[in-house]
Amino acid sequence: MRLTKTTRGAAYACTAFRMMALAVVASPLSAWAQTSDHNELLGLINALRGAEEQCGGGPGKAVGPLAPNASLALPPARSGEQLQRVLRRSGYRPARLQAISVVGPTDARSAMRALEQRYCEILRSQEYAEVGVSREGNTWQVLLAKPLLPPDLGSWKRVGQEILERVNDARSKPRQCGGRSFEPAAPLSWNGELAQAALEHSRDMAKKDYFSHRAPDGSLASDRASRAGYRWQQIGENIAAGQGSAEQVVAGWLASPGHCANIMNPGFTEMGAAYATSKGSAAGSYWTQVFGTPR
Repeated sequence: MRLTKTTRGAAYACTAFRMMALAVVASPLSAWAQTSDHNELLGLINALRGAEEQCGGGPGKAVGPLAPNASLALPPARSGEQLQRVLRRSGYRPARLQAISVVGPTDARSAMRALEQRYCEILRSQEYAEVGVSREGNTWQVLLAKPLLPPDLGSWKRVGQEILERVNDARSKPRQCGGRSFEPAAPLSWNGELAQAALEHSRDMAKKDYFSHRAPDGSLASDRASRAGYRWQQIGENIAAGQGSAEQVVAGWLASPGHCANIMNPGFTEMGAAYATSKGSAAGSYWTQVFGTPR
């Protein structure tokens, strides 16, 4: 038996806006280079969020990945008022929004070092679930947002099946998950027992207002799969919180190196997924995806 290393995912919040900045320089980039830099910076931000340590060192808790949203990938703005006008025209209405900008770095890794040095706590905040990254010359902008949740996300089974479709589409193509390269993998099959394990955990997190792979009773994904009747040789789990659709949650997992590696793992053959909501909880929505390989 082998239990895979599980990874995390989340986001929560309210309503606020702030802009922050650093220092100077400029140089034009091709559209391809910018896209590559954006993806690398997003992966580095989600890797920071997935680290089980506090800013500045010491043990801490991982937080969930941010889902990229094209509405937030706006050119660096000179003021918060200007940025909010552009967002209103696009129709994007976040519950909470924060902008961070740095000026001077020439590549994604140096931009990440500058961002982490000044804004680590903000980048690791559980208050945000979506992100947009943009660059003009050597000016980098990161927009963090908590989306407004729709009043009805649909039945958990239908949404779970949509997650499966999106995951299988991702597995059908080669993919880079952080520093790891994956070849296309065979599609996963839906498994009802894994879906029940996912639903149990999502409902428990929503009801008890927590975010973790380990439930308050001490159980992990492997325990929940066994309780649901699944006889396994390998189990993995992705979780997320705060997203408002299957599209958002899968985008967030794919933008996070560890979650992405779970999705692309060729050793998994089956999966189940579910979400649950609670208006009284910090995040509002909680998502669980359980991968398995049967015995």
